[in-house]
Amino acid sequence: MMFRWFALAVFLASLSISAWRARRTKEAIPRARILVVCPLFGGVLAYLANPHWMAWASLNVPSWIQWIGVALGVVMVPSVYWVMATFGGNVGETGLTKPQHRLVTIGPYRWVRHPMYTMGIALSVSIGLMAANGFILLWAVVVLIAVRLVVIPREEATLVEVFGDEYRRYRSGTGSFLPFVPRRRQRVG
Repeated sequence: MMFRWFALAVFLASLSISAWRARRTKEAIPRARILVVCPLFGGVLAYLANPHWMAWASLNVPSWIQWIGVALGVVMVPSVYWVMATFGGNVGETGLTKPQHRLVTIGPYRWVRHPMYTMGIALSVSIGLMAANGFILLWAVVVLIAVRLVVIPREEATLVEVFGDEYRRYRSGTGSFLPFVPRRRQRVG
């Protein structure tokens, strides 16, 4: 029961931050995103409303795994705020740029090109761990794969069209979901 309350707090805090940003930019959520996210949110909402509805997907994990979910969720809430505040008025449909769109390379975008997706997936994983629920965790992986294989390539192609070499340079020095770690060149002989 306690983990359900933690999951509810993390979910509502993150949703409030996202809704606040969307309201400030007056952007609607694209339909394609809704189709991918509905099963994930549906599982989370079903668990939050009544954990027995999602008992069929329960995982038998030690409570310390659930506490890792709590810790991750607590860290993600201010991270979501940081990402959304840094991104500013650029919030919009995936793959679209606005006439006043600017390339954001500060804050979390200094290290990661898609921290908004990173935060969303990490939040889903945190709630899945708190709930000890395989369905929620599985859908977090499905969303990760869909974003990585479909959304990001389209989005980055548009950003290359709009920003050209500036975006190519930025992309070469940042990671997609996690900070870029340059490989050290090995010296020969």
